This record gives sequence, structure tokens and C-alpha cells, in this order.
Amino acid sequence: MKKLYFYIIAIILLQSCNYFTIKNDSKVAVARVNNKYLYKEDLKNIIKSDISQTDSILIVNNFINNWIKQQLLLSKAQLNLENKSEEFEGLVKNYREDLFINSYKEAVVKQYLDTTITNSDIEDFYKENNQNFKLNEELLKLKYIKIGKEVLNKNELIKLFKSSKKSDLDSLQSKELSLKSYHLNDSIWVKYSDLIYQISVLKELEKKEVLKKDKFIQKEDSLSLYLVSIKEVLNRNEIAPKSYVTPTIKQMILHQRKLLLLRKIEETLIDDARKKQQFETY
Repeated sequence: MKKLYFYIIAIILLQSCNYFTIKNDSKVAVARVNNKYLYKEDLKNIIKSDISQTDSILIVNNFINNWIKQQLLLSKAQLNLENKSEEFEGLVKNYREDLFINSYKEAVVKQYLDTTITNSDIEDFYKENNQNFKLNEELLKLKYIKIGKEVLNKNELIKLFKSSKKSDLDSLQSKELSLKSYHLNDSIWVKYSDLIYQISVLKELEKKEVLKKDKFIQKEDSLSLYLVSIKEVLNRNEIAPKSYVTPTIKQMILHQRKLLLLRKIEETLIDDARKKQQFETY
């Protein structure tokens, strides 16, 4: 069987430099399972022109093998589940109808949905729904750096990190090549779990010792020195800041608009059909 596959593929590949040239006047079978046939023209779209002949043979051979297995399984399933045929046909019919309807809805939404979201939209939504944005994890505003112990300018980096001057922070940023990793933007909120993931040595500290406002932490392991400066902390069950949940709010606003648009489309569709007497109930 395997030799037969390679023989078939060799014939196909030798027919043109593009590997596959399909004649319209006849169909050439390359495999058969019972009364089902796989034709050469069924293979023409599975090979890209930029791959080697060897790779093409492997891809085609795998495709043929998978087709044979699928047909054998389908034949066995149809034989043993013949009593399920009517049920399956109903499921296929429902799936086909859902596919058409959902594709139509997606096309309508793509064409008519207003995707512009202003700051005012976000602010209004946040005020009306802020109780839905309670935190399930602590958030922090912080900065940190990770320094290799072998770095020559280590003391200078520590001094710059501890400074509250913007010029020193900029200077520290310019020395990023001396840092193994860093996060210097303390205006954005970071998950506590993300901080622990980045600086695993903090696991040695109790959580309450880390989650303190204006907390400075200096830790080291065998290879590196870690400096962490906690600026602000929000605890679990507090309301999440608007800046943190803005991406979620945008998604929720779009989802609401989508539902409203689809509802209006359905109402218009029914109203028009009623006026045209396209349906009636008994």
C-alpha cells in the first residue's frame, strides 16, 4: 500500500513543475474506500508552490492516509449507527440553518455596529456598573529592577532607583543594558501574581509584607539583586480602577451594542414580514 502511494505521488509530481496540473476532461483517482474515491483534483489545494518535492510527497501521502482512515471510520459508523440516521439528519439540518443565520448576523453586525467608544462612554459605564468590577486579586502600582551581582555600577543603579527625581528615573532607564529585567512605570496597575511570577524571591515574604503602600523591598539570591518600590495597593474586593478595567468595559459596551442591534434587526424583520403578510400564526 505504501509503495502504491509513492508511485501515485511520483506520477502526479512529474506531470508539471507546479507538482499538480489537473485536466478538466477527466478525473484521475488516487485512492478508493469501498465506493468512495479520492481524485487528483482533490489534492491540488493542499500543496504550496514554495515547498520542496520531498515535503510535497509527505504532505500528500499524509492527506491520502487521513482520507482513507476517515472514510473507513465513517463507513463503520454509518453501518453501526444506522438507527441514528434520522436524528443526525435533524442535527445537520439545524446546524446548517444556524450557520446561515449566524453568518448573516455577523455580516450585519460588521456593517452596522458602531465601534466608536468615547471616554465619556467609558466613564458613564464605569459609574453605572462599578460594583461589577470588584477585584478578585490584589493590584499594585510599583517599580522594580533586577541587577546581576557582577554589575560594576550596582551602587549607582541602586541610588538612581531609590531617587524620586524624574531625571534620575530617566537616567536609570538609559542604563537598561545593565539591568536583567525592570519595570519603571509606576502609574499602571499590576497584578500581585504577576509581580510574584517576575520576582520569585518575593515568595519568601509574607503577602501582607509586600502589599503595603510606600513599601521598599531589597532582596537577593545567588545571582541577582532585586529592588522593589510599592507605590499603591488595592486589595481583593475593592473596586477596580477605571484605567485597569477600561479594556473590559470597551468589550462590554460593544457586546451591549451588538445585542441591541440584533434585537432591532429582528424586530424590524418581523414587522416588515407582518406588513407583507409573509407569515401568520394559528
